[in-house]
Amino acid sequence: MAFADRLKEARLKIGYTQEQIAEKIGVAKSTYTGYEKGTREPNVNTIGRLMEELNVDANFLWQDETTFPFELTYDEMEHLVKKYRNLDDHGKELVNFTLDKETERIECYGKLGEASRPVTAFPMRLISYYFKNASAGTGQLVIDNLPDKDIEIPDKPEYRNVSYAIGVNGSSMEPAFQDGDILLVEATQEIEVGDIGIFQINNECFVKKLGEKELISLNKDYKNIPLDETAATLGKVIGKL
Repeated sequence: MAFADRLKEARLKIGYTQEQIAEKIGVAKSTYTGYEKGTREPNVNTIGRLMEELNVDANFLWQDETTFPFELTYDEMEHLVKKYRNLDDHGKELVNFTLDKETERIECYGKLGEASRPVTAFPMRLISYYFKNASAGTGQLVIDNLPDKDIEIPDKPEYRNVSYAIGVNGSSMEPAFQDGDILLVEATQEIEVGDIGIFQINNECFVKKLGEKELISLNKDYKNIPLDETAATLGKVIGKL
């Protein structure tokens, strides 16, 4: 029995629909359906959420596979998932951020002790990074406007107007932005129809494309959000790390 079949078996055992489990792990229903069809593969963070929600371990999901779809042993997977499950949301954000940045470093410069690839060097500058993510889904409560830390970004010409960074929570902006991406944002209230921005409606924070009378989700599995008198623009998305 393949990973996709094991995943379906575990879901049916606890009585979840595909839509329900997709919502619990923060991906689109179409994305989760791809996992069960074998046409898409979840990343390590999503696999951790699946194990937690379905109450299964790596041995169950891959017991009939010769290898994982990534270079981890069974013991490594168990070790990582158990520690990850015990973290709070802030800790998980830090782990995800560190993994992304270290992966980017190795892709750019190679592993320590190996010959580095030539790269174009840019000076770096600090911007504020908000862990209270902008929702690419059904909305995330805006608790305060204090940044959690500062991060470095390349001082490239295209990033000159970037003033802060914010994480993405959810999958309504796929394929442009994935759950866990870090967005680079220009703090401005003036953006044009068709631009992707950070918006606040009824004390909830969204990353969406601006329409004439609504905020538009790129993923068609999610509904658009009508603009009302509470709507405010918090910034324009310039890019992502």
